[in-house]
This record gives sequence, structure tokens and C-alpha cells, in this order.
Amino acid sequence: MKLSTSRLRSSAARSALAIAALVVAASAGAQTAAPGNTDNVPIPADPAAQTPADASNGEDIVVTGTRIRRPDFESPSPVVSISAAAIQQSGSTNLTDILAQVPALQGSTTSADTAGSGVGIGGSGLNTLNLRNLGTDRTLVLIDGRRQVASVPGTQAIDIGTIPSDLVERFDVLTGGASAVYGADAVTGVVNFVLKRNFEGITARAQAGISERGDAGRRLLAVTAGKNFADGRGNVALAYEYGSESRLEARDRAQLRGNGLVGFYRNPNDPEFRPGYTGGASNGIPDNVPTRDVRYNDTAREGGIDVDFDGQPDFIVNGTGQLVPFSLGTVLRPGFSQGGSGTRVADYQNDLLPRIDRHVVNAITHFEVSPALTLFAEGKYARNKSFTLGQPSFDYYLLVEDGNPFLPAGLPNLGNGGVLVTRDNFDIGQRGETITREVYRGVVGAKGEINSHASYELSYVFGQADISNRYVNNTFNDRFYAALDAVRDSATGQITCRANLNPNWTPNQPFASRSVVNPTTFRPGECVPLNLFGDGAPSQAALDFVRATTTDRSRLRQHVVSGSVSGDFGQFFELPGGAVNFVLGAEYRKEESRFIPDPIAAQGLTFTNSLGREEGQFDVKEGFAELDVPVLRDMAFAHRLSFGAAIRFSDYSTIGNTTTWKVNGTYAPVRDITFNGTYSKAVRAPNIGELFAGQSQTFAFITDPCDRAELQNGTATRAANCRTLLSGLGVADPANYVDARTTNISGFSGGNSDLREEEATTWTAGAVLQPRFIPGLSLRADWYDINLRGAINTVAANEVARLCVDQATLDNVFCRSITRTNVTSNTAAVGNITSFVVAPQNVARFSTAGLDVNMNYAFDAGSVGRFNLRLIGNYLDKLEFIGTPGAPVTNNRQEASFRAPKYSANADLTWSLENVTVNYGVNFMDKTLRYSNLTNESNPDVVAPEYKYIKAMWQHDIYVSVDATDRFQFYTGINNVLGQKADIADTTYIQQIIGRYFFAGARVKM
Repeated sequence: MKLSTSRLRSSAARSALAIAALVVAASAGAQTAAPGNTDNVPIPADPAAQTPADASNGEDIVVTGTRIRRPDFESPSPVVSISAAAIQQSGSTNLTDILAQVPALQGSTTSADTAGSGVGIGGSGLNTLNLRNLGTDRTLVLIDGRRQVASVPGTQAIDIGTIPSDLVERFDVLTGGASAVYGADAVTGVVNFVLKRNFEGITARAQAGISERGDAGRRLLAVTAGKNFADGRGNVALAYEYGSESRLEARDRAQLRGNGLVGFYRNPNDPEFRPGYTGGASNGIPDNVPTRDVRYNDTAREGGIDVDFDGQPDFIVNGTGQLVPFSLGTVLRPGFSQGGSGTRVADYQNDLLPRIDRHVVNAITHFEVSPALTLFAEGKYARNKSFTLGQPSFDYYLLVEDGNPFLPAGLPNLGNGGVLVTRDNFDIGQRGETITREVYRGVVGAKGEINSHASYELSYVFGQADISNRYVNNTFNDRFYAALDAVRDSATGQITCRANLNPNWTPNQPFASRSVVNPTTFRPGECVPLNLFGDGAPSQAALDFVRATTTDRSRLRQHVVSGSVSGDFGQFFELPGGAVNFVLGAEYRKEESRFIPDPIAAQGLTFTNSLGREEGQFDVKEGFAELDVPVLRDMAFAHRLSFGAAIRFSDYSTIGNTTTWKVNGTYAPVRDITFNGTYSKAVRAPNIGELFAGQSQTFAFITDPCDRAELQNGTATRAANCRTLLSGLGVADPANYVDARTTNISGFSGGNSDLREEEATTWTAGAVLQPRFIPGLSLRADWYDINLRGAINTVAANEVARLCVDQATLDNVFCRSITRTNVTSNTAAVGNITSFVVAPQNVARFSTAGLDVNMNYAFDAGSVGRFNLRLIGNYLDKLEFIGTPGAPVTNNRQEASFRAPKYSANADLTWSLENVTVNYGVNFMDKTLRYSNLTNESNPDVVAPEYKYIKAMWQHDIYVSVDATDRFQFYTGINNVLGQKADIADTTYIQQIIGRYFFAGARVKM
């Protein structure tokens, strides 16, 4: 696939939505949520969160980050929570879009990241969480404190789209290693979705939204029915939710189509890139400047015809069927020109948002037999279907032999036996995928009191995910070559395929870029000739013959058996601060994953990647314990002093034994201020894909770091390493080496059965202010520091190439994964990268640190109404990656590609009076670097100063709700109300591409 030069960060989808009348007719609504808390000390996320429902009933509650039940929301761990009210006020029907506005989760994968070519095979429509920008595999997602089966083969990543948004009471985001409490994967923290309980009656909610341009539509319909029975000792509830997101294409935005697309390309006025230049690398002239109408100058939608075999098209057949000279345009750098006849880079922009339809059914019940025994059960079925289109197939240097009846009249015959055709096959169709993900989940268990100081809980969780991935507009390689080799049948005078006349035919394609395959999927007489001269030239019959539709299938299963006893030692002794609390428990978990590629694609018979079968399983037996020691309470200079600890012993069938632990402390000299701290060791065991994935073909675009234009963009060792590397391959002048290719490169990826666990050391320290002289104000600030060693990391091919020459020497693991050629071939010159291997290794180190600020101020202004101000902010101190021990540090802080701004915040002000509520929200992300830190440091004039940063994102939202009666509520709102637009040549923030977004909804309770 070809990649455009601008990063793909897609966004919402195209649709026409019903508005207020339709919404009301759909009788939207949902049961009022039990209020959530913004942190567990407590700092509420919204006005309702001042009085947690569970605590107000005098019951103990379980806080995310511990299994110990507490009488309030006191916790040393920094936890940010968002309530159901805030979810509705956001206007989004996609939970990940809301979560990604929390600074700790801004690197998460939303629908905007899983559309078109910006997503790997099988990723369309996925929504996964990435805490602290350290990876989805290190973020543990729970539902009511329990695991759910993953939605991505070979991983533990959960598709957040399988969680019903209207059933969520709140979600908690816990920073810091929580492996001692929840097991592996909780290296950077936990996101726990707490669902609503104890439904009585019928509730419903409906919402619809649309952009100011009439697209990017979203719809939601949710209905819940519940009933108490046995005098309130039991409850049963059934909930159904339908959500839909419309597809949005880049061509739907003027700034992303045709000549409207702007990208940064080599400055033609910079002499730095001209042969013979002897000046400094940083001469003060910007290397890259904003440029419109950029095209691939070695290919065309119509088919670039090369008659002299120099690799450069000479003619095309234009839209009127005429043979005209190919215009090269103004060359910007090898492979790219401004203007001319080549394919526009804008044509490759494709989808910004996938089409998503999801259905989720939940059943929840419990029955209290006695205080010693409560039985509970849950069941869920979720079906998510997504569709997106990406890039078309493309071909370089196809040989069309003399005598082919489709050869345009007037072509000069230079005695080469034919012509070479380089083509972007948009008329064959953009390749895409329709993915159906079905998730089944069941929970059964029992809990109860042992005595007044102890209780127990036993549970079993089963999960299964069935995934079907149907690829469209792929092509059979053998059929494509056969159809291309057209001749005229001397017996009939009709155009046919040579393969129909010669049963022993094989392709004659000495220069082609796609795999050459002998006839496998068809028989002589079935071939339909294919005309590639002109955009739209292929006949429908030929298209039907060469197109391939393949289907991959996956199944994941999960079994979790867990039991614990919790309580306190109050019947034996108490400390001045109260009774010591404890938890003892054990857990057994088994994970299975199987990926079966389509047999046609697995054999490498199509244009797309040849994928290998992936199958594996592991189980783990664990024992865990927690203690909470309240040393002092309500004493002079010791309003509260407590310590805590947790430990977990694990025995994995794959890596053996691991031990994780955590300690914490809380000290409040007076009730107005509390100091908290945690220190933990967390682990992550390698997942099934990392261990057992078979060798699969993959493709990547690699910017050769040894290209003369890239030498200055690396470390101080790059130039010397490249000189040594290229000289050894026979490159005569390494300092002026150029990789002129624009095609992607074939390589291989797979698993590594020798992987070990990765370990993280995490500490947090903070303070909470709740001054009595400012009632309603809560302020919490926490510093976090996460260091991950022996990290399991599969470095992208482009990064592997860079890291190879940016190390101290060429003797490193990355250089062993890159293959360069020492001979010239049809597709590569001496020195070019021709292949690569990527696999996970325990070689990396990640570290991040920063400050989280969480503030809530609620006050009642009497007849004026009630106000609530909430702020969640972050200062990112570092986000670093070290490829191998001793390697240079790669700093990713403030880089746009990581969505890692130095400062970020989400704030809103809510006003309510009687039956009216108004919310004004602001989402802020500081300016980010257009190019990496390394590039900016080593090449100060990579762009002009005014383009160094992508401007800060300021998104302003407004929401209004009216409670018409105590049973009916209507609400409406606008996101991006000021209509902030994206910066030049940037698609980082999808809401800026969508523009203003209007939504309306209603909820009803019966």
C-alpha cells in the first residue's frame, strides 16, 4: 500500500440523522445514574458525585485499585472517574472518544485511528485504550473489577465498543502498576467500567448527531427494563443498546481532496539537496515547505506507460481516450512532483472514519438468599460490525508485450518487446474490510458474610470472541497477470487471454512489483482480458475475474475462576486508627487465541499480505493478599495515618513464576490536607501473539535513514554508520546515496517463544486539599513515574531501519533485522533495503513521568442555581524510549505522532437551576512538534519556525438539558462550537476535521 505523507487520524462518520422530533419519538432515556467520583479521596467529577450512592446507604464500597472494602472513597492511589452524567454531556456515543479526552488516555485508539489505510489488517473499527502512551497491552480494562475476553487475536486488548455506554455508571482511571491487585497487563494502570445496578421499571434513551456539513452522523438507542422481587432481595434487568457511526471519507473535506491537500515537501529553493552542495546541513533555509498538488511522479491512475524502460512513464491515456505525453511536473524529491500527470497524493487519503454498527445485550441478576449467601449472574452478547475502505492495489513495471490489442495506437516501438506500465488501480477498487466481532460473556458467582468482620466472594467468568474479517477489492495475482496478457484469437478475431489459448502459459513479468504466481485459481478458458490503459478502462467482466474476496476468522476464549475472603481483624484487635483490613484470594485464568487466515491469501496468491496461522494458549495460577493498616485517626497532627500493601504470586504456563507487590501510605495531619504515596513493582507476561504468532508477510514504507536527505535527522553516529554500511555493499559515494523508490517493502513478522515478562517500577506521590474554609472545593495533585524494563517491543520496520544506524555501532539487534542489497535488480539499487524481519524482543525500556491535577469545586448560589467547576489536567515531564540497553534515549514528549503534548487539560463548568442544566466544556491539548524531537535537534531548519509546531487544540463544547417532568428529559448540544479548524497539513485531531457537531437526545423512565 502507498502511504500519504500526512498522518491519518480519522474521525466521525458520514450520515443523515434524525433530530429533536425523531429523538423524542424514539423515547430516549435511561435510569439516572448513581453518581461517580473523580477520585477516591473524594474529588467528584460532577455535582451529583458529591454523595456516592453506595456510601450514602451506609454500605462499604470497593474502590478501583484495591479489593478492600472501605466506608468511604479514601485511597492513596490517584484515581480519576467520570460519571454517567458527564458521558451524556460529552455528546459522544463512543466511550473511547470520551476517555481519550482524559489526559492519561489521550493516546488511545479511537474510530478515527482505525479507518482507511491508517490501520493494520483486522483493525477496522477497533476502540482500545492506551494509558500513559505506553501501549494498549499494558493497560488493563475491567468491567466491575473483572476481566473481559479480548477482541484482538493474540492480545489482551478489549474493544471498548463492546461495552454499552448507557449502562455505565462511571469509569475509573487508575495510574500506576496494579498487577499485585489485578494480575498481569496492569503495568501502567487500570480502567474500570462500573455498571449500573438495581434497575426498577423501564428506561430508554435515544440520541442523534450530525456535523455542520451534514455528515459524520452518530445514533444511539438504549432500553433497559428491570424488576425487583422477593421484597427487594432480588433484582433482574435486561438492557439493549444500539449504536451506529457513519463512514466519513477524506474526499468529503475540501482541504483533504485534490489540490486542497497541503503537505510538507522538500523545498526546491534549498541548495542543500543539490549535487555538489558543500555548505552546512543547516543553512537557515527550510528543508520542507507547505506544498499543494503533490503527485507520485512514477505512476498514474490511467497507467503510466514507459516505452524506453528507464523507470519513468512517457505516456498516459487521458480521460478522452487520447494518448498524450506524461508530464513529470516540478520534481520535489525522488518519487514526488508538484503538478504533472502522476497520481495525486490526495487520492490516497481514503477513509477518515469507518462505518460502525453495534448491538449489545446485557442481562444482570442477583438474589440474596441470606446475609451469608447472595447469588449473582451476568450475561452479555455484543455484535460490532465495521467497514472501511483504504488504498487500492498498485503495480510497478508491468510488462505489456508487443501485440497486446489493448496497446494504445501511436506508441513508439523501441524494440524492447513491449512497454512497462506503472498504475494505481483505483478502478479495480479501493481495498477494504468488513469485520464482524461477536463477544459472549457470562459471569456467575456467590458472595456473602462469614461474620460481622469477614465476607467472601466466588466467581467464574467465561468469555468468547468470534471475529470474521472479509477483505474486499483484493486481487488474485495469477488471474491479474493472465488477464493482462491479452492477445487476439486468430480463430475468432476476439480479444482473449493468452492463457486461454496456451494451457502451459506462465506469466512473463521480469520487472513487476507484485508476486509472480503461475496459474492456480483458474483454468484455461476462464480468463477475461484486462485493459489497463486509461482510468476506468477495465471491463466489468475483467474486474469480476481478477477481484478476490477473502475471509479470515479468529476465536478467543477466556476462563477466570476467582475467590477471595476480605474483612478486618476487629474481633481480635484494633489500632488507634481502626481495625486492620485484609484480603486473601486466589485466581485461575486461561486464555486461548486462534487466528485462521483465508487459505487463498495464506498461500500468497493475492495482492495483500500472506498471513500465517496463529494459535496458542496459556494459563496462570495466582494467589494474592492485601492489607490496609489504619495506624492513627482523629488525633492531634494525625487526622489520618495509614499504610497498605499488596502482593501477588503467579505461576504462568509460559514463563514460570512471577511476583508483584505494592505498598502505599496516607497521612493527613489535619482534615484539610492529605498526603498520599504508592510504590509498586508490576509485570506483564507476553501475550499469545507475541509468543506464538506464525511468520506472516507484511509491508512497510521505509524512509531510508542513509538517504542523503536523512543523514542529518539522526544521532551523531548516523552518518558514520551509513558510510560504513553502504561502502561495504559497494555504494561508490555513500554521502550522496539516494533511495528513489516510492513503493513499500515486503518483510516478515512473527512471534518469539523465548520472551520473558517485562517489569515496571512505578511510584506516585501527591496531596489532596479539601479546605474547610472553602466548602465544596477538592484539589488533588499527583506526580507519577513509570519505568518499564525488559519491555516487549515490536519495533516498526521504519524505526528498525533508523535504530540500526543510530546506535553506537552497527553490531546491534536492529541491523540484524534489516536486509540491504549489494546488487542492482529490477526493483532495487545497490544499498537499498530489500527486506526486514520484525518480532517482539525483551530489549526496550520505556519511561514516563508527569503531574496529574484533578480539581472539583461545587457550590450552591441559592436562587441563582448550583455551580460545579471540574478540571482534569496533566503536565508531561518525559516520555522516553530506549531501543536497546545503552542505546540513545528517544524522547517522544510533545510529538504530534504520539499525541503527547506537554500540557493538556479537560475542564467544564456546570450550572443547574430547577429543571435546567447547562454545561460548558473545554478540551485543551498544547502545541506539538510536527517533526520528532530528534529531527528538530539534529536539523533545526527542517521547517520554518512558524511551522515547527502544530497549533494547540482548543475544543469548546456546550450542552443543555431540560427535565420536562420527573420522567422525561430532553437535551441538546454542540461540540467544537467555535469551529476550530485543523492546522496546516495536519489531521491529528479529528473533531477539527469534522467541524461543528450538533446532537440532540431524550431520556424517559416508566
